[in-house]
Amino acid sequence: MALSRRSFPPALLLLLLCVLCPARAVLAQADPQAGTQADAEGRVLAVLDADGREQVLALHRTLTAIPSNGPESGGAGEAKKAEAVLAWLKSQGLRDVQRIDLPDKRVPSGQRPNFAVVLPGRDTGRTLWIISHLDTVPPGDLQAWTGDPYTLRVEGDLMFGRGAEDDHQGIVTGLLAAGALKRARVVPPLNLGLLFVSDEEVDDTGINHVFKVRPDLLRPTDLILIPDGGTPDGRTVLLSEKKLLWLKLTVLGKQGHGSEPGKAVNSLTAAADLIVRLRGLYSEFPEQDPKFDPPSSTFEATKVAAGVPSVNMVPGQTVFYMDMRLLPTADVAAVRGRVRQHADAVERARGVTVQVEVESDSVGAPETPVEAEVVRRLFRAIRAEYGVEPLARGMGARTFASDLRARGLPCAVWMKSTATWHQPDERSSISSNVGDAKVVTRMLFEAAQ
Repeated sequence: MALSRRSFPPALLLLLLCVLCPARAVLAQADPQAGTQADAEGRVLAVLDADGREQVLALHRTLTAIPSNGPESGGAGEAKKAEAVLAWLKSQGLRDVQRIDLPDKRVPSGQRPNFAVVLPGRDTGRTLWIISHLDTVPPGDLQAWTGDPYTLRVEGDLMFGRGAEDDHQGIVTGLLAAGALKRARVVPPLNLGLLFVSDEEVDDTGINHVFKVRPDLLRPTDLILIPDGGTPDGRTVLLSEKKLLWLKLTVLGKQGHGSEPGKAVNSLTAAADLIVRLRGLYSEFPEQDPKFDPPSSTFEATKVAAGVPSVNMVPGQTVFYMDMRLLPTADVAAVRGRVRQHADAVERARGVTVQVEVESDSVGAPETPVEAEVVRRLFRAIRAEYGVEPLARGMGARTFASDLRARGLPCAVWMKSTATWHQPDERSSISSNVGDAKVVTRMLFEAAQ
């Protein structure tokens, strides 16, 4: 039966709107200039309560369906995922996008997308930045997944898919907060800036291109949050990172027939010897720092390049890689020196040649002080939203936070995570996506103390 609007008193009509569409009811009452700062914050939080779950699911379904690993792993890059994010921003009325794309001939689009959008606040001289990355890692062994890694699977509060947590949750956190501000028609005390970058998983070329082309974009007076690491209880705020050192080791011997090993020099055997010797780095650099988990530097042999194609061939070349995560106090030159000494010992013992090359390394960066305003605001917002006492820690994994800290930009890495990044059945919590957006909202509205 059709109902006539005039048959309902205004108050009853508003109540009906609240029941049928609570987010739109919040909008109907919203006035960008009305009420106190607490009232404005409350309106934004109410919008997130009303339609946050729906927004989270829609965004994650879209993002999960778009592979975005880089060319180093055979991927096409981040262009299509960037298009999806830009389309969502446009749908929310956020059209003033600053493009800072990086040319890259290795991907079909010819560029790795980086872009920023800023929602003006009352104090337009300061910005709370949410920086997330568009690329993901490949799914790995498909048999280890319960379902298709590129089709979002929802079970209760959990969403499964490649990139669900790393870094779709980070992307969605910023988008939810920005969208809620727009739908609530609220002007926050500070600007809210969203920066999306490419190539975080491999070499940080995206964020470093932003620094090169737009050195004015991020300022020391800004507040910078990177939602790209954390713990399931939401307590852990990461304020420092270990130094990263990736080494490529090429062991050169002499190829031969498997039945005549005396005529060959087995590079694989020599590489195995070197890998075992390099385990000694753990005892040679035993320093510990309880802020990190694990508390020591780590020295792990990881990737092995393809060797000889046949079982009956003695390999004449073996290539393997070391992933080293060094405490901020570790002497990188000393570590590299010991690696070279171990390589020299294997050369003498095995009759091979060992080449040691740096595949990737990161600059040492100062720790973000716990007294920094971004940390103080984040701590208070976590307490208010999740009811836990935050804990300042360091992380062994690397984000581009180190690049920011090295340039004098204090920042915090945080999210309420499931800690399943890079794993099969990677997952993200719907409630944590909404809760993290509320934390961002609380950071915007709560004045520093």
